[in-house]
Amino acid sequence: MTAPVFVTDPGQLAGYDVGDVYLLHGAEGRHAGVVQRRAAGEQIDVVDGAGVRLVGEIESVGPEGVHLRVRHRVEEPASAPRLVLVQALAKGDRDEMAIEAATEVGVDAVVPWQAERSIVIWRGDRAAKSRARWLATVRAAAKQSRRAWVPAVEESVDRRALVARTERVVAAGGVVLVLHEEATTPLSGALALPAEGTDAEVLIVVGPEGGISEQETAALVSAGAHTVRLGPHVLRTSTAGTVALTLLATALGRWG
Repeated sequence: MTAPVFVTDPGQLAGYDVGDVYLLHGAEGRHAGVVQRRAAGEQIDVVDGAGVRLVGEIESVGPEGVHLRVRHRVEEPASAPRLVLVQALAKGDRDEMAIEAATEVGVDAVVPWQAERSIVIWRGDRAAKSRARWLATVRAAAKQSRRAWVPAVEESVDRRALVARTERVVAAGGVVLVLHEEATTPLSGALALPAEGTDAEVLIVVGPEGGISEQETAALVSAGAHTVRLGPHVLRTSTAGTVALTLLATALGRWG
């Protein structure tokens, strides 16, 4: 069984190398030492969410936290091209289910999208609280799936902002794929993706429960996006992105 992962903030693992002792403190230290009752001699990993992983062995557990003797330091490069899920806001926490599963399969960033048919609306205090929940969701999912990288949660976008983002991605050599049940082009193997190592993005756009409107589809296609279908079945907004990301990760060789 792989070692459990605990997460700190980017930059907090700077300067630690093999033989050093790292103190895991705060909420994660309490979770490891008090909740999970980790003890001396056990193996755990600490990651900073930005690619750095300390692989180590617990030396002691005390009121101040967990002392970890570093056995290995691993710096995992960022994935290229980046896989970005543009997830429409959805009711019943379906959007949070979507980004949780997307994180587990390897998404690099998620973008909340206020689609025209989204029942849920992010405004004011609700927008800040909802984005905070998304941040907590991807952090927990990255921890559960043993990732060294925690996906970025970008600011929410409306149609105009998403169209502008699409234009920038396409101009930079990336690809924008809009999942649409009426599309005739299959996602798998139908479009040329940026080569591995390319500094570009692949955006996967998933609509809300009521689907993407004709106006939104037309605007995105005019900006350079492609409409694609996953297969013969219509998937929920909570699962479509995860299936698409799995196919793309496989095509890019991430799951080799």
